Amino acid sequence: MPDLPAITPAVDGPSLGAVTGLLDSWYPPGWADSFDAVGTVCGDPSAPVRRVLLAVDPVRAVAEEALEWGADLLVVHHPLLLRAVHGVAATTPKGRVVHDLVRGGVGLHVCHTNADSPPSGVSESLALALGLTDQRPIAPEPVEAMDKLVVFVPPESLDAVSDAVTGAGAGAVGGYDRCTFVSTGIGSFRPLSGAAPAVGAVGRLERSPEARLETVLPRDRRPAVLEALRAAHPYEQPAFDLLELAAVPSARGHGRIGRLARPLTLGDFARQVVSALPSTASALRMAGDPLRRVEWVAVCGGAGDFLLEQVRGAGVDVYVTSDLRHHPVSEFVEHAGADPATPAVIDVPHMAAEWTWLPRLADRLTTALTGDRSATATTVEVRVSTVLTDPWTGHLAMSGPGA
Repeated sequence: MPDLPAITPAVDGPSLGAVTGLLDSWYPPGWADSFDAVGTVCGDPSAPVRRVLLAVDPVRAVAEEALEWGADLLVVHHPLLLRAVHGVAATTPKGRVVHDLVRGGVGLHVCHTNADSPPSGVSESLALALGLTDQRPIAPEPVEAMDKLVVFVPPESLDAVSDAVTGAGAGAVGGYDRCTFVSTGIGSFRPLSGAAPAVGAVGRLERSPEARLETVLPRDRRPAVLEALRAAHPYEQPAFDLLELAAVPSARGHGRIGRLARPLTLGDFARQVVSALPSTASALRMAGDPLRRVEWVAVCGGAGDFLLEQVRGAGVDVYVTSDLRHHPVSEFVEHAGADPATPAVIDVPHMAAEWTWLPRLADRLTTALTGDRSATATTVEVRVSTVLTDPWTGHLAMSGPGA
């Protein structure tokens, strides 16, 4: 989805609703997984926004940072209220965060799984942080299911019908709306007994100029568009074609595959990964020969073991993700003995991998809200949180006897 034009800030800054609307246009809530809880958690849509803080986790320390800095909006990756709750009492950790933010006038907005797969999302940001070029999704998702509508209209009714179908959701292509194509020709028909023709007479062949109006529409808008078409069309029986367009891959999809500028050994690449990610008390784990040649890399921000099988046949040398479990990795590595093309695996701290999205989001918001990447002398300030939210506080290498 292309970027929307920059929002011109009001004297006191753009509204919270305008900023969250911009985020939703980049990372539509409809792209979130069914289990997820994304969107605005709290905040007055009409309140002005002058400072935006970005973080991975909406923990108490991040909320305190937002309040101390005077943020008007906190944007996080992980949901505060992922599971259904019946209350947000201040006596609970999550309830305290809600109370503190509301009392301090700070809005909270979540972009979680809806921000994982699109361009400029979490996985793409991780790939860029690791120096990968020539990116493509590991598991590309098809573009939104679309139909093509072709309808034949008397020239004098063309604008009315076009307005009706585009008003019902047809004709939107990327950052444009009311996208149509019109050609002209001669239509012919003969009204039969019982018809009530708007043009011509019963029993007589009629030939009259008609415009051919073509447009596209999301498949889920089909009922609304056809209803609008029939209501606006002057003919008793409008003639139209409705064609289902083929599904094609999009730039959106789970994970990313990319290429290093120059090949490295797996050991050297692992050290490059450590230097590219923020420091945490957690550790990088690796499964594979440290001397293995690495050029093509697959990554997935967050927990990525669901992609292991697809990565196996993707022609990559290593897969970088988080939260890998013992048994799936053990089975994955076992295949390497039978198939040397099976990639090595690197497991990195969850928070560190997803943090790579925040600087990119900060830059994107600054550009859209102010038109100035430097964010100096502007109405809106965007900052990445300095709070380390990795829950682990230390690690020790295991050196005792085998289990």
